[in-house]
Amino acid sequence: MITDSLHINEPLTEDFRDHLATIDEKGKRKWVFAYHPKGKFYRIRSILSIFYFLIFFGLPFVRVNGRPFIMLNIPKGRFILFSKVFWPQDFFIFGLGMVAFIFFIILFTAAFGRLFCGWACPQTNFMEMMFRKIEYWVIGDAPVQRQLKNSPLTTKKIFKLSLKHILFFFLSCIIANTFLAYIIGIAELSKIIAEPVSEHVVGFASLIVFSAVFYAVYAFFREQACTVVCPYGRLQSVLLDKNSMIVAYDYKRGEPRGHEKNAAEIKGDCIDCYQCVKVCPTGIDIRNGVQMECVGCTACIDACDHIMLKTGKEKGLIRYASENSIANGVPLKYTARMKMYTALCGLVFLILSAVLFTRKDVDATIMRTPGIMYQEHGADSISNLYNIKVVNKTVTDIPLTIRSEDNGRIQIIGKPFIDVAKEGQGAGAFFVILPNDVTRKRKTTIKLGLYEGEKKIAVLPTNFLSPVNQ
Repeated sequence: MITDSLHINEPLTEDFRDHLATIDEKGKRKWVFAYHPKGKFYRIRSILSIFYFLIFFGLPFVRVNGRPFIMLNIPKGRFILFSKVFWPQDFFIFGLGMVAFIFFIILFTAAFGRLFCGWACPQTNFMEMMFRKIEYWVIGDAPVQRQLKNSPLTTKKIFKLSLKHILFFFLSCIIANTFLAYIIGIAELSKIIAEPVSEHVVGFASLIVFSAVFYAVYAFFREQACTVVCPYGRLQSVLLDKNSMIVAYDYKRGEPRGHEKNAAEIKGDCIDCYQCVKVCPTGIDIRNGVQMECVGCTACIDACDHIMLKTGKEKGLIRYASENSIANGVPLKYTARMKMYTALCGLVFLILSAVLFTRKDVDATIMRTPGIMYQEHGADSISNLYNIKVVNKTVTDIPLTIRSEDNGRIQIIGKPFIDVAKEGQGAGAFFVILPNDVTRKRKTTIKLGLYEGEKKIAVLPTNFLSPVNQ
């Protein structure tokens, strides 16, 4: 984005890309004291964050049909999405989901840049809308924070810093408990909290570890989670192009920078007040152009619009735009390319939703018993022995019966039905008996129906062996 018009009287350099904004020349961390943003976008993000937090902290308590709405129990390989249970047998759905998710990220980022980072990312929301707000409330705005850090150790400093970190750790514990509830469920989490620690050593240790990690991230690591660890920022450079929507500085309108009254030559709209830099949570100068560290939080837009209003100039010096729209001096439009990418994202979402919601609640596998051929059953019939394995993903026990969809009989070994426990598995063996006039070939494809009472659950095809010549 940087062109010769950026600094007319200075050589064009992009040395800011050679290092992170939060690292000095000696490789030491530069702590970011971000000013408290104020403006339209910040208000909207604050309101949306309330809904995000309600969803995040509330979902573990939501139960549908006696099971959690969402639970990702990785240790037991049991996943519940939208109250539907997924077992290891459903791994292909997760594989499809991962492919769809990656495809979605590529399309979404190519069209809308890092919109997700600024508006929906949990890291950004927790850092900017929760922990940083507590910091503003306990200590004050950026100048006060900087002054407190550089001041000698006093009772006031100890009290404020202690209060801040106590609140940070308390919130980290709540987030850790919620995070663990998504893994093991709210019922198991309640046992860890209420029962003696000796009965839940692993669970309690997990809570301590998660709490410590979240506390370290939001109290100390902070913006480096986005600029150093998160791979999405790295991918941004290859996913974005000149038509992608980004938070951009209008260098054509803003350059050369400075106050007109202090200079003989005509200046651009940017008065070089550095307000956009002061509010940036990652410490970058958005006027340098597209940068990996930018999370698209819009704080710089609010800060710049406020200055433009105070100086009697038009808002939008920093705004949502694309590199081409800035270069051509035209507003950002919802182009045909964006519409196509949006449609493809919607299609991917619909396909994945269809796969999730049409998945069967009962999965069965029927195989002929290995090593056993057909048997003559009287003078006019042939029988084959089969094994069946059933996975019940519902919350009720199922007495499963098997019926032939062809002109045949079923003889289950043992009980007249197969018991399949709720959210469990069942197995059994049975004979399929067909009359000779139905089996004219060496292999005959037959259909077996699975029934719960009179309700047909599924129809499964299998092969039936018979003599070559009858």
